[in-house]
Amino acid sequence: MPAEPSPALLPQAASWLRRRSWSAADRPVHTLLEAKRRTGRTVSVVLPALDEEATVGDIVRTIRRELIERIPLVDELVVVDSGSTDDTAAVAAAAGARVEHRDAILPRLPAVPGKGEVLWRSLLVTHGDIVCFVDADLREFDPGFVSGIIGPLLTDEGLQLVKAMYDRPLETDSGAIVPAGGGRVTELVARPLLNLHWPELAGFVQPLGGEYAARRSLLERLPFPTGYGVELGLLVDALELAGLDALAQVDVGVRHHRHQDGQALGRMAATIYRTALERLDRTHRLKASADLVHPHLTQFTRDPETRSFTAHTHSVTALERPPMHTVPEYATRH
Repeated sequence: MPAEPSPALLPQAASWLRRRSWSAADRPVHTLLEAKRRTGRTVSVVLPALDEEATVGDIVRTIRRELIERIPLVDELVVVDSGSTDDTAAVAAAAGARVEHRDAILPRLPAVPGKGEVLWRSLLVTHGDIVCFVDADLREFDPGFVSGIIGPLLTDEGLQLVKAMYDRPLETDSGAIVPAGGGRVTELVARPLLNLHWPELAGFVQPLGGEYAARRSLLERLPFPTGYGVELGLLVDALELAGLDALAQVDVGVRHHRHQDGQALGRMAATIYRTALERLDRTHRLKASADLVHPHLTQFTRDPETRSFTAHTHSVTALERPPMHTVPEYATRH
């Protein structure tokens, strides 16, 4: 029998993927600097950090050296310490960041644990027109993680939020490397949720990635889930508020970082699922009609020849068999 044709992205998502996906190399740094001078836009980079003394210093030094001193793209570099018990704050300050402490920001409101809480509070202690978030556990940090994602916002006034996309290898304790093994919660939880309930967002390669930039004018209008659900929540809410065409993604290469253990991933997955449920309930989509559910899953692999990300879409089956006692053949046998 001939193979069944492969399902495809929604036309809207497929069009977005072609038009709103770029490489960091598409916008040379001198082009960004010219756009920044022309528009007068300012840029803040925020690193949320909890016990990241081993990595935060290298990230801060790279951003300061390459994007503040050598080429003045970044105006403000802030590390928000969310209660570290190690030397994260001291290391970050010595490397050249301004360090703010979560509990000292908006002290009348007691802080709760979670990455989203830190990102939300960071808006109170930064001033840039464009705010760029970068996780503080990255290793082998490349400044393109920042310049790549702020670039479209500096050169295109129609864009509101830009996420980084990258390869995410899984580096095991034994030293083995699984090229596409990272991002397990993305593949097992976030991507299925987005594909099924917000199929317009199916073109995002790294929807949960912690490296993204947005206009302050957008961020200040969005609710921030306080925990691990912040990335999914902001992406879904930005879609609702600004529309798909205001969102984009930029390929910045490879992301190396510390990986969580299985139980931590479980807690992360549960929080992300809860965040999605809150949004489904808010928009009355828990009992989704056929036009709100796109029963396909789009995944991405890096093409070894073109080095671009290739989308592969698969049907998500929901076939259920009836209780056996309702099957006539079963009744006649028993």
